[in-house]
Amino acid sequence: MTEILGDLFGKPVSSYSDFERGKITVSVYFEGKEGPRTEQKLALKDVLRRIESQQAGISFSLRRIRNRDWAHSWKLHFKPIEIGTRLLIKPSWSRKRAKPRQKVVVLDPGLSFGTGQHPTTLFCLRQVATMSRRPGERSFLDIGTGSGILAISAAKLGYSPVNAFDYDAKAVEVARQNAKRNRVLHKINLREQDVTTLPRQSRNKYSVICANLLANLLIQERDRIVSRLELQGGLAIAGILEKEFAEVARTYEKAGMKLVSARTEGEWRSGFFLKN
Repeated sequence: MTEILGDLFGKPVSSYSDFERGKITVSVYFEGKEGPRTEQKLALKDVLRRIESQQAGISFSLRRIRNRDWAHSWKLHFKPIEIGTRLLIKPSWSRKRAKPRQKVVVLDPGLSFGTGQHPTTLFCLRQVATMSRRPGERSFLDIGTGSGILAISAAKLGYSPVNAFDYDAKAVEVARQNAKRNRVLHKINLREQDVTTLPRQSRNKYSVICANLLANLLIQERDRIVSRLELQGGLAIAGILEKEFAEVARTYEKAGMKLVSARTEGEWRSGFFLKN
C-alpha cells in the first residue's frame, strides 16, 4: 500500500503500525489548499476495491488537519519502542526512562525514512540487537540508511566499525544530524552512495549487514551485498512486500545464504540470513 500511494500521489508516504490493535495506517499529506485530484481519488478507490476482494479490512479517508494540530498529531503516533532489554528508541518529547543496561536512541520524525515504527525497520533493529550479543568484535554495514536509526543503534550497541550509506544526499545529512544528536557521529562512517555503483567484490567484510531496500534492488544487487558479509555473518533484508519475499529468499539461498528467521506484519515480510 505504501508503494501504491507514493506512485499515485507522487508524495512521501508515512506508515505507522499499532501492534496492540493489529492496525497499520498509511498516510499521504498535502500542504495548504492542495489536495488529491478527482481522478487520483477515483484511481485509489478502484485499487482499494481490487485489494478488498482479496484482503478485508482496508479503508480510505480524507480529512483536513489544522496547522496548530500538526505537531501534536505527529506526537500521538510516535511512541517509545523497546527492543528487548538492549535498546530504547524514543522521540525527544518522551520522558520514558531506559532500563538498566538499555541503550537509548533519540529520534524524531523527519524527512527520511526510519523511526522504528515501521515493521521493516523494527525487524532490522531486532536483528541488530540480537547479533550484538555475539562474543568478539562485530562490524556493521547499513545499506539505505535513511534516518540513520540502524547505524546509530549499532554504534550504541558496540559495533565497530559502523558504515552506512544512502543514495539520497538529504537522507545522509539527516542521518548525520541524528548521529550527532545521539553522540555517535564519530563512530559512524556516513556517506552518499548508490548500491548499484559499488564494486561487485569487497575486501571489507561485515559481521552484520542490514539492507532495507525494494525487492528488485535486493535481487539485482545480491552479489554486491553478499560479498560484503563475512562467513557466518548475518544479513537482514527488509522493505519487501509479502508476495515478493519468496523470490528474494530463493535468490539469496542460491548464493549460499540460509534463511534462519522471517516475520510478516501487514503487507511486509522481512528475513534474516546467515552466510554459510
